[in-house]
Amino acid sequence: MALACTAAVLSPTTAQPAAAISTPPPDTRISVTVDGRVRTARVHVPVPTPDLAKMPLVLAFHGRLGDGNDQEKITHFNSVADANGFLAVYPDGYQRSWTDAFVRALLKRLVTSYSVDRRQVFAIGMSNGGFFAQRLGCVMAGQFAAIATVASVMPRALARSCRPADPLPVLMVMGTDDPLVPYSGGDFGAGKVLSARATAKLWRSLANCHRPTNRMLRDRDPRDGTTVSLLTANRCAGDASVKLYTVHGGGHTWPGGRQYLPRAAIGRTSRDFDASKAIWLFLHDKRREARPTA
Repeated sequence: MALACTAAVLSPTTAQPAAAISTPPPDTRISVTVDGRVRTARVHVPVPTPDLAKMPLVLAFHGRLGDGNDQEKITHFNSVADANGFLAVYPDGYQRSWTDAFVRALLKRLVTSYSVDRRQVFAIGMSNGGFFAQRLGCVMAGQFAAIATVASVMPRALARSCRPADPLPVLMVMGTDDPLVPYSGGDFGAGKVLSARATAKLWRSLANCHRPTNRMLRDRDPRDGTTVSLLTANRCAGDASVKLYTVHGGGHTWPGGRQYLPRAAIGRTSRDFDASKAIWLFLHDKRREARPTA
């Protein structure tokens, strides 16, 4: 899918202007109280704010050793939001972890405070945030139109119980040389995880996809030590699709993003495609019937 490597700016879907509302500043930190604990998230309103009745919403979950600000810095997702007119939200984990209750409360707050298109709510994440995005795809699929993950796979325990309410579009990005999350699966933390290919196969099975196709992408930067292949299943139930970008030689990193730690610690960052642009290119036309957030 060479298009993902050179993803052009996408024009937001045209809609009738909303009634006059008070536009929040471009970057705001909001809070919600969950189980007696104050939880926070950073909200980025696209600049300029698009003339839309409702805007898509992307929840971007950080890795275990980061926070919401780190997630934006690694991914430069604000620039993609500005170019394409969607809300980018970076939640902060509690003790660097996540709960479903926090997400439900955060969604309620965002829908109340911002002009959100409930048909276009997405969950993306890196590392621990990617594991959580997959969990949301399993247990809260009715709230999300699609998910996308980088440097994460499916825990075996979750795989046994994962039963999304509807076929879910899923995009995955995994490096074969990730020193933290094993591309080939096996032991991870206190449990075991599926391989990247087995994780993609599970999502294809859950969406009743036909046989996928696989091809190599253009090696746009031979100096980065990586190449990329793309496994794609587009013929799935409910107009879902499942994609797996395998970054051969890639590490625990965000392709096209910042090399946030030395290669010796996290491996190589691919420059052959921009994961942030590829993710939005995948997400932008996905829609789901709006459902209650409770």
